[in-house]
Amino acid sequence: MDINLTPQLAKQVYGGNGGSYHAWSPSELPMLREGNIGAAKLALEKNGFAIPRYSDSSKVAYVLQGSGVAGIVLPESEEKVVAIKTGDALALPFGVVTWWYNKEDTELVVLFLGDTSKAHKAGEFTDFFLTGSNGIFTGFSTEFVGRAWDLDENNVKTLVGKQSGKGIVKLEGNITLPVPKEEHKKGMALNCLEAPLDVDIKNGGRVVVLNTKNLPLVGEVGLGADLVRLDGKAMCSPGFSCDSALQVTYIVRGSGRVQVVGVDGKRVLETTLKAGNLFIVPRFFVVSKIANDEGMEWFSIITTPNPIFTHMAGSSSVWKALSPTVLQAAFNVDADVEKHFRSKRTADAIFFPPPN
Repeated sequence: MDINLTPQLAKQVYGGNGGSYHAWSPSELPMLREGNIGAAKLALEKNGFAIPRYSDSSKVAYVLQGSGVAGIVLPESEEKVVAIKTGDALALPFGVVTWWYNKEDTELVVLFLGDTSKAHKAGEFTDFFLTGSNGIFTGFSTEFVGRAWDLDENNVKTLVGKQSGKGIVKLEGNITLPVPKEEHKKGMALNCLEAPLDVDIKNGGRVVVLNTKNLPLVGEVGLGADLVRLDGKAMCSPGFSCDSALQVTYIVRGSGRVQVVGVDGKRVLETTLKAGNLFIVPRFFVVSKIANDEGMEWFSIITTPNPIFTHMAGSSSVWKALSPTVLQAAFNVDADVEKHFRSKRTADAIFFPPPN
């Protein structure tokens, strides 16, 4: 595969005094189009309001920073109003209407990663706004809107034309948005910083996996996700998704080195990852990361709701399952070399602490 895998930063698409919306472009990160994946970030300032919209893609949202409120309307369902904070992941199936609001001084930043296989454009999200200067009903005539809503012409003009903002606005005055309900959050969101750990290696790293068990809606989204925190100078075992899934990774904080090896055994990427970078590992390509001193944290989606990974090093690796003589023949080494190789990494799985 001759395709550019270089990690990229998002670029602003639109914004105003209430916040901004940023996205990764398939022209700069071709694997987005190749893998039918979209990636974007919403940043809301205090009193910033992302007006109701629906999207052409199913997504997983992850709160990178701050706290706020999300309104979610599933098709043919009532509005669910959810309090969100750093570490919260939300599954947003195809066809939901969402709005987002930040009432705090700290900027609210939400990452969106999703499937664009049904989207208007491959590798990009397209949002359809219910109101605003580019809202859906600005395109219909007054007659059509009036008959649809049972309103006279003056009322139609007031409703459709009053909101001059586009996508994101800053709320002024005494508007009080709906209060979040705790029962709405159940099944809609999972906090990855508070959830039980699926993997916990001392001085190595920790993983929380989002799947159909702890967040059932990811089954409707068709994506799995995980949050990985790699300790300083620790290594993440070389591995790949053995069920033909793509892995899309956003670096939340910290930095480190990454190497990716393609199916022909050639290294296709070697670079430094930094906070804000997005990169995509193609199907069956093997990836490994080593954190810098401060460690590294990343959030990934995998293009299947319950992914299966194969690791190429550590106690759970395929090497430990193969018989000694098979390894001798495969490596073309004698029994002593094979025995020494097998004796290593018998306790560490997935994450390897730094060498002493």
